[in-house]
Amino acid sequence: MTRKRRIISTKLFKEFFESEKSGGLILIACTIISLVLANSIFSSEYIHFWHTNFAGQPLEYWINDGLMTIFFLLIGLELEREVYQGELSNIKNALLPIFAAIGGMLVPAGIYLYFNYGTSTQAGAGIPMATDIAFALGILSLLGNRVPTSLKIFLTALAVIDDLGAILVIALFYTKTIFWTNLSIAMGIFVVLLILNRLKVRNLIPYLTLGVAMWYFMLNSGVHATITGVLLAFAIPFGNGDPKSTSIILQHFLHKPVAFIILPIFALANTAIIMDLEMKEIITEHYSIGIALGLIVGKPVGIFILSLLAVKLGICKLPSDLSWPSIFSVGFLGGIGFTMSIFVTLLAFEDITIINHAKIIILLSSLIAGVIGFVSLKLILKTKQ
Repeated sequence: MTRKRRIISTKLFKEFFESEKSGGLILIACTIISLVLANSIFSSEYIHFWHTNFAGQPLEYWINDGLMTIFFLLIGLELEREVYQGELSNIKNALLPIFAAIGGMLVPAGIYLYFNYGTSTQAGAGIPMATDIAFALGILSLLGNRVPTSLKIFLTALAVIDDLGAILVIALFYTKTIFWTNLSIAMGIFVVLLILNRLKVRNLIPYLTLGVAMWYFMLNSGVHATITGVLLAFAIPFGNGDPKSTSIILQHFLHKPVAFIILPIFALANTAIIMDLEMKEIITEHYSIGIALGLIVGKPVGIFILSLLAVKLGICKLPSDLSWPSIFSVGFLGGIGFTMSIFVTLLAFEDITIINHAKIIILLSSLIAGVIGFVSLKLILKTKQ
C-alpha cells in the first residue's frame, strides 16, 4: 500500500470511528427515550405511530426493509474498503479479526442451539451472532486516548466481519419462500451493475437508480431486501481508493446520515416495548437463556479462544501493543448485539410476544456485556499506564 493510500485509509477509519462512536451514544439516548415513551401515558399513541400504515405497510416495515438497506450499503462499502486498503487488505493482518469473528459467531450460535435445538425457537440462533458496530465503538470511545489504535481497528474489523456473517445468515437461513422471477430480475440488475463497474462508469446516478430497482425486486423475491445494500456496495467502483473514488465519495456521504438518522430511527421504532411484564417469566424462557448466554458468555469466549488458537498455531500474530486480557475484554463489547440482534429477531420469529421478550433480553444482555467490557478494559488500560 502506498503512503498516500495509507493516509486516505487512516483518515477514513478515523472518520468512521468518530461517527460510529457519536452514533453509539445517540443510540443509547434514543433507546432510553423510546422505552420511556412506550411506558408513559403516551404509550398507545407512540406505539401506534410506528404501526401507521404507509403505502400499504406499517411505518416500521419501511424502516426495517428500506432505511436499513442504506445501513447495509454502508457496511458493504466499509467492508470493500477494508478488503482493498484496510485491515483486511493484508491477509496476515486480516486473519486475527477473521478468526475472532468466526469464534464470536459460532460459539454464541452453539450456546443458543444447545438450549433451543428442536424447539419452535431454534431459528433464533442468528440473534447472538452479530455485533452492533455503533454501540460497541461508542462504549470503546468512552475510554478516550488510552485505547490503542490497534484495538480500535481490531474491534472495527471484527464487527464488520460479524455483520457480514449476519448478512449471510439472513440470506441463507431466513428466506422462507423464494419468488424466482423477481429474484432473477434482481440478480440480472446486479450483473448490469457489475458490467458498469468493469466499463469504469464512475457516475453514481446509474448505480443508485439501478440499486433502487434491484431493491424493489429483491423486496418482492422473498430474500430480505437489505441484502441489496451489500450487493450494490460491491458493484460500485472502488478504483484506487483516492478521495475521488465513487465508493469513497458515497461512503463519506453516508457516514453521518446512517449514524445520526437511520440507526436512531431504527432504535426508536424497534425498542417501543412495554415493560410491565413478568421478568421472571421472560428470563427463564429457553430462547432468553440462549440469547443472554450467547451474547454475554459466548461472544467473549468465542472471540478469545479462536484468536488464541490462531496465534498459537502460527496462523497470525497478536499486535505488540495488545494483550490477551484486552482481547478477552473487547470480546464483551462484541457481545453488544443491540440493533443487529433486534434486526435478526424480527426475521427469526413471528410471534409478537416472543419478539418483544427477545428484544428485552437483547437490551439487558447488551447492557451487561457493555458494562463488563468497559470496566474490564478500563482496569486493564489503567494498569498498562
